[in-house]
Amino acid sequence: MDHEEIPSTPSTPATTPGTPGAPLFGGFEGKRNGHNGRYTPKSLLKSCKCFSVDNEWALEDGRLPPVTCSLPPPNVSLYRKLGAEFVGTLILIFAGTATAIVNQKTDGAETLIGCAASAGLAVMIVILSTGHISGAHLNPAVTIAFAALKHFPWKHVPVYIGAQVMASVSAAFALKAVFEPTMSGGVTVPTVDLSQAFALEFIISFNLMFVVTAVATDTRAVGELAGIAVGATVMLNILIAGPATSASMNPVRTLGPAIAANNYRAIWIYLTAPILGALIGAGTYTIVKLPEEDEAPKERRSFRR
Repeated sequence: MDHEEIPSTPSTPATTPGTPGAPLFGGFEGKRNGHNGRYTPKSLLKSCKCFSVDNEWALEDGRLPPVTCSLPPPNVSLYRKLGAEFVGTLILIFAGTATAIVNQKTDGAETLIGCAASAGLAVMIVILSTGHISGAHLNPAVTIAFAALKHFPWKHVPVYIGAQVMASVSAAFALKAVFEPTMSGGVTVPTVDLSQAFALEFIISFNLMFVVTAVATDTRAVGELAGIAVGATVMLNILIAGPATSASMNPVRTLGPAIAANNYRAIWIYLTAPILGALIGAGTYTIVKLPEEDEAPKERRSFRR
């Protein structure tokens, strides 16, 4: 019982949203105790190296007590985070806006379902590819909501939003260079009353942030599916509100194309309703989620902080 043979242990998938399949443990470097190359529980505990995800494990026959690993993740510089946030937002705005422009240019060939799928897939691939670097906020409303709930530092909010705005403007002017004079198809403008447009943008932003908060901050949610869950929510929201408001959900989805097309009609709706909806959505999930006492305390996480 004192000295057990420890078989080689394969890497365990991480549960941090946006990083499916990433290794949980950095690898075991067993420390021998001088008894014919055998390991002791104590040496195994000391040699355990892991990332920021908490995990409990034991041998199949239960001979070792559970081990909890909780070490800080490798540091990512703010510049790398901002670079990833810029590129991710650029991809999202370019894809979502380009589909809307092409849909107008081809007299509706893309269809509403096509526009929804394009935006949802863009969100999914960006979260899966950059979530482990920057958190893949891609949206000032998400950044502000995370900061309000203390999942993200307020001091980084201005630079994150700056990167998102720059990416949106860059994507919009790139699209203008390609598709002028049909750039107007990518501008989000309401086709319903302003009060209805505000309500719709608020509701779909609430939906989005409720799901984002669940998969990105609650360790009991299935984090590996974060990209799919958020992408599917974006698709659903576009099917709900696309014909009425273009289903922005994101201030920079509106701002960049509005600047490029010089069309600021009802822009205040798209700059305020998503932020308010995101704040309420994040707060609502925080209230209704299971209390921490239901299981062992675990570190909160976002797509990557």
